[in-house]
Amino acid sequence: MKNYFDLTGQVAIVTGCSTGLGVQMAKALASQGAKIVPVARRQEMIEAVAKEITDEFGVETFPIRCDITDTDMVNDMVKQVVDKFGRIDILINNAGTGAVAPAEDITDDQFANEMNIDLFGSFKVARAVAKQAMIPAGYGRIINIASMYGLVGNKVAPSSPYHAAKGGVVNLTRGLAGEWGVKGINVNAICPGYFYTPLTKETLDSDFFQANAKTMIPLERYGNEGELDTAVLFLASKASSYVTGTMIPVDGGYTCM
Repeated sequence: MKNYFDLTGQVAIVTGCSTGLGVQMAKALASQGAKIVPVARRQEMIEAVAKEITDEFGVETFPIRCDITDTDMVNDMVKQVVDKFGRIDILINNAGTGAVAPAEDITDDQFANEMNIDLFGSFKVARAVAKQAMIPAGYGRIINIASMYGLVGNKVAPSSPYHAAKGGVVNLTRGLAGEWGVKGINVNAICPGYFYTPLTKETLDSDFFQANAKTMIPLERYGNEGELDTAVLFLASKASSYVTGTMIPVDGGYTCM
């Protein structure tokens, strides 16, 4: 039987890998044999995640503390991975933030911070990984985690800087795909809807958000743990060899209406 998603021996960097969706995606990759480099700003959290992944899946892990807005830290983080493993096959650009406030009250600093982390930070990591590892190898899979809010607006959670930054990630994905396809690097984006994590459970279970799901989402519910896994595995694997520059919404149908 052929395992289309086999990642044995491959090395994957996952940013924003201290909690939530980052950890879920890292575990999905580990389940197929990939070595995992959890990256985030909080050392003790990524070390705990790394231990959890190794204990559960038996794969090698290499946690590295990094602030993706710091170019020198990003370049050094990538160098450490290349020095240790000699390769980087997969990058999950997941680190991000989200300022929620009415647009008329958003400060310059809030807007700049959103852009600096979600958009510019994603570019910095992709640039370093491509330059140091993927272009020399002639192979790579970059998966940018955008958002359904990078494709549409919304009425329930005013967050215009987030929309702008994630919309930027969507078209950055197309730009990099266009440029790096000839170098063997496929660049795609996943646009998740709302997902249950320990941080979102209380909000999503509120009467307001439950009513919103019934109205706005064809499947009438929010995403559960594990429902991003196969989209990540498909785009990370060699099975997606003819797919680049695409956005895959995993949103219960929110953006189809």
